[in-house]
Amino acid sequence: MSAPLLTATGVHKNYGNTQALRGVDFAIEAGEIVAVTGPSGCGKSTLLHCLAGLLSVDAGEIRYRDQDIGLFSEAARSRLRRSDFGVLFQFGQLVPELTAAENVALPLLLSGSGRKGAREAALGWLDRFGVADLADKRPGAVSGGQQQRVAVARAMVTEPKVVFADEPTGALDQLNGEQVLGAMVRVAREQGTAVVLVTHEATIAAYADREISLRDGAVDPTGLGVAP
Repeated sequence: MSAPLLTATGVHKNYGNTQALRGVDFAIEAGEIVAVTGPSGCGKSTLLHCLAGLLSVDAGEIRYRDQDIGLFSEAARSRLRRSDFGVLFQFGQLVPELTAAENVALPLLLSGSGRKGAREAALGWLDRFGVADLADKRPGAVSGGQQQRVAVARAMVTEPKVVFADEPTGALDQLNGEQVLGAMVRVAREQGTAVVLVTHEATIAAYADREISLRDGAVDPTGLGVAP
C-alpha cells in the first residue's frame, strides 16, 4: 500500500482557552475522497484549515508527501496552495469585481502564467462545470449555484493534488448542492484528485469514499458522535 498523501498526527489547536482540536489523527491517500462530519463547532473547519496550511497547529504535525508543512514559511505554504492544494469555501469567496473567467484564471496568474494561457485554461474548466456561458459575467449577475460552480473551477484550475472543500454546498438548496458536489466529485475522480470534504449533511457525506466524525475537537472512533 502506498504512503498517505497527507496526514495529521496528534494535532491540537486552541483559540485562547478553547480547545478546537485535541489530538486529531487523519490521513488521506491520492485520489481518495474523505468526508469530515460532526455537529457545528466540533472542529471540522479548523481541521481543514490546518490541513491546508491556513492555520498553524499548536501541537502535532501535518505532513504532505512526508514533509512537515508546519516547518514551511508562510510564503511556501501560499505557494503550496497555488500549486498542489485547492481550497473551496462555503460561500465561494469569488472576487466580485472580476468576471467568472478572471476569477478562475487568478490562481494561474498568481503562479506566473501568461494571461492568454490562463484565460484559455479558465474557459476549459468553466466548461467542465457547465458554466462556460458565464465566463464574462461577474458573480453578482449569476445565481448562487452558478457562483459555486465557478468557485469549484477556480479551486481545480491548477489541477491540485488535494482539494479542501469547507461546507461547499452549505449556502445552496439541496438540488443545487447535489449538482455542484456531483460535478466536483466527477472531475476529482477523473483527475485523481484527493478531496477533504467538510460537511454536516449526510447526503453530501455519502459522496465520499469514507467518513470520519469529530465531536468536541476529537475523532469519534464509533462515528456515533461520542468523542473519547
